[in-house]
Amino acid sequence: MSTQTATSKETNAQTRPPKPKAGFFSHFKLSIKTAPYYFLLPAILVFGAFMVYPVISSLILSFQTFDMGEYSFVALDNYKTLMGDPIFWQALGNTCIYLIIQVPAMVVLSLTFATLLDQKFLKGRTLFRMSLFLPSITALVAYALIFKLLFNTEYGMINYMLSMFGVDKIDWLNTAWGARFTIIAGITWRWTGYNMIIMIAGLQAIPLELYESADIDGAGAWKKFWYITVPMMKSIILFVSITSTIGTLQMFDESFILTNGGPDNATITVGHYLYNSGFRYFKFGYAAAISYVLVLVIGILSFLQFKFTNGGED
Repeated sequence: MSTQTATSKETNAQTRPPKPKAGFFSHFKLSIKTAPYYFLLPAILVFGAFMVYPVISSLILSFQTFDMGEYSFVALDNYKTLMGDPIFWQALGNTCIYLIIQVPAMVVLSLTFATLLDQKFLKGRTLFRMSLFLPSITALVAYALIFKLLFNTEYGMINYMLSMFGVDKIDWLNTAWGARFTIIAGITWRWTGYNMIIMIAGLQAIPLELYESADIDGAGAWKKFWYITVPMMKSIILFVSITSTIGTLQMFDESFILTNGGPDNATITVGHYLYNSGFRYFKFGYAAAISYVLVLVIGILSFLQFKFTNGGED
């Protein structure tokens, strides 16, 4: 009997299919601890490929020069050249002019429009909000064409309206400050509505009890705005200020399309000069150096804004 059993076991062992070898993916077992990492892996890979790698690659490129189809290491030469480049300093100066004038004006306008369009008694609020928001999604070519027509010297609407008050024609796009004003007006028109929507979201988060208490105390509209709305909106105002600062420092479209940096580099921005260096003169290492100096400037200004406003807190 035992002999038959042993024989049966040997027969079953011979007929049983061999156990498959462990594959590569069998080592990655899904569990409560490992599952989050597996789900995050695709996003991490995409982030690394399209964010981390370009940042590191461009940083290395900023220490190189491209000549005769080959890259050669030049250490800090690109940065040294940049510090003595008059066009770079002019571009940085122009960008700072836009920043100093346009960002405060846009923040004030955004908060003002948001406050007005958040009033319950106002009819057609949605239509007004949409009208102010639409410029931010307008096609760049259409937006540039509109402002070129508005500020045209001979038949532009702006000069026509000024002529009604006896003002002579102004050559907006061919004079330094005229072209700068055109760009500032264009940026403000394009992004005020976008920032207004963010401001409205912040206003709607303010507890109504604060305004009701102020009404009981006899506070007027101005006091409620200054002592309730502005303090409660401090973090939103900081956010809009920082994002607007970053956007203005990176500005390229308006300088490139409206004025092409002219007249005589009077409107060229750092972003426009970076583009010219890299894609017009093929100085890729120099363009990379410009980008990292710009990142440094953005970081410093954002830190100062955050520091001086105490992080948007009281």
